[in-house]
Amino acid sequence: MKRSLLCSLSILLITAAGASTLARQRRTSAAKSAADSEFKVLIDQYYDSWSKLSTDAPAKYYAKDADCVFFDVAPLKYRGWDEYKAGVQKNFFDNAVSARLTPNDDLKVTRRGMVAWTTLTFHISVKNKTGPGLEMECRHTAIWEKRDGKWLIVHEHVSAPLQG
Repeated sequence: MKRSLLCSLSILLITAAGASTLARQRRTSAAKSAADSEFKVLIDQYYDSWSKLSTDAPAKYYAKDADCVFFDVAPLKYRGWDEYKAGVQKNFFDNAVSARLTPNDDLKVTRRGMVAWTTLTFHISVKNKTGPGLEMECRHTAIWEKRDGKWLIVHEHVSAPLQG
């Protein structure tokens, strides 16, 4: 009788521990899925804003700190949003008739508290006012920081694979 009670109690404890672990894994998975969904919407809006041929549209996604560094395909880097905004306008938008930046379906989101980083690839299609257009696959890594309830890019790296 004592042995049967002890065996039943052991099985009950093991089952409870397993159920607790499963519930914790489901909560973690649900939280990750919600974070991924939040950033999927954010990324889609972000890329749409860059397709408007104005740096005013994507400005709301960037921290305005002077010490933020943004790496672009060309030139090598910009220090702070003001430099990035002026450079992209002059080197890209002023020469384009249309542009479309389309994120691919490989978004990866990693969050640690108020900081997140996203990685993905995207396609850029540009029609220039003069000369040839541009079709290119690129990589994008962004470091986001949540400030006043809003995710802002504090560092960014855009690159294109070397063509052989």
